[in-house]
Amino acid sequence: MTVTETETETTGAGADSCAGPPQGNRRPDGEDRYTISEVAALTGLTAHTLRWYERIGLMPHIDRSHTGQRRYSNRDLDWLALVGKLRLTGMPVADMVRYAELVRAGDHTYTERFELLRRTREDVLSRIAELQGTLAVLDRKIGFYADAGRALASERT
Repeated sequence: MTVTETETETTGAGADSCAGPPQGNRRPDGEDRYTISEVAALTGLTAHTLRWYERIGLMPHIDRSHTGQRRYSNRDLDWLALVGKLRLTGMPVADMVRYAELVRAGDHTYTERFELLRRTREDVLSRIAELQGTLAVLDRKIGFYADAGRALASERT
């Protein structure tokens, strides 16, 4: 991970582009001012959720227009994509907020960020292993019913 990747979303400093490549329907940088309803449409999040993210400190300071309307940037969309990935890992909201605080605090928090993400990765791997075991049980059951169905069908003919 380099210092110039996605954490600029929250700090304006170094970045960590773990969020993946930019999504389509985005405006060029410099012309990237989205309303809350546009961001909701692009991300699938509700305006209520976006406001809540801002209120709890999960989103950085969101720029405002002269009328006070929120104006999101491509950087904000990148951050929301990362937050979405973190949510999929099952990371608690408190840990996501802590991660955002660490990013905003600067480079000296790399070790703590590393540990937070490493623990989350371990949890994800554990859940994957559990799901693979569950999938194996389902596959056996599906196989049983497929065989039983074929046996019943051949008895009828």
